[in-house]
Amino acid sequence: MDIKAAVVFEKSGSLDIEKLQISDPYDDEVLVRIVGAGMCHTDLAARNQQMSIALPTVLGHEGAGVVEQVGALVTKVRPGDHVVLTWGSCGTCAACRAGEDPYCVNFHSLNFSGARPDGTTTLKKGDQVIHGSFFGQSAFAEYALANERNVVRVRKDIPLEILGPLGCGVQTGAGAVINSLQAKPGSSIAIFGVGTVGMSAVLGAVVCGCTTIIAVDIHPNRLEMAKELGATHAVNAREENPVEAILEINHGGAEFTLECVGNPNTSSRFSLEFAISSPT
Repeated sequence: MDIKAAVVFEKSGSLDIEKLQISDPYDDEVLVRIVGAGMCHTDLAARNQQMSIALPTVLGHEGAGVVEQVGALVTKVRPGDHVVLTWGSCGTCAACRAGEDPYCVNFHSLNFSGARPDGTTTLKKGDQVIHGSFFGQSAFAEYALANERNVVRVRKDIPLEILGPLGCGVQTGAGAVINSLQAKPGSSIAIFGVGTVGMSAVLGAVVCGCTTIIAVDIHPNRLEMAKELGATHAVNAREENPVEAILEINHGGAEFTLECVGNPNTSSRFSLEFAISSPT
């Protein structure tokens, strides 16, 4: 089947729209017509070869769309279903059996190898191999192939164009608060950086019943949106020292902190300042 997709041919190269061929779905695969896809910093890191992936490739791992075709063994979804795509996992290792699929022992090969587990690729340009299966999908395309395991059916009354980030950024931020930190009702949390992941962490804190939710960022519009989503306090780190502000808001500091900037300097600096400033 002919499709159009955004292909990266070289390190830090542009995303060139090319006519490609996508293979038919395997028995356990789902062909999805992509309606919308988020742009995550991980896509940029892969393009820039900050993580080892094979080129040329089609990136994109926050895809949302409509099921067009399913393999013979697929029972989870059917053509016409609206779905969000997420990362791939094997479903059989100890981590997957425990419900911890982000820690799947086969995570790297399923999401970053550029091919299916059997080594075959889903995309080509004539005789040229184009690596796909990025995060089990490669959603920067008109159509994407995913395994039944990393396809999640969603309601049809919500615009698909806005649902893509559920597959990565939203569950990363919300999951960090709900599953990793396991924040308790009545607790306090400070969230550094309120982009997609940080905003989702705010929502996760609301779900957990946190009563003091402190959003820290340098962009006023993000801080305003964080408050709309449930943050009780907003701290602009360009205008005031965030550690001092957090200590003033919640004497002794926040019970939980989450760094969503992706900058080691942020977490190390504020961790040190908290250690110095917090009362013993």
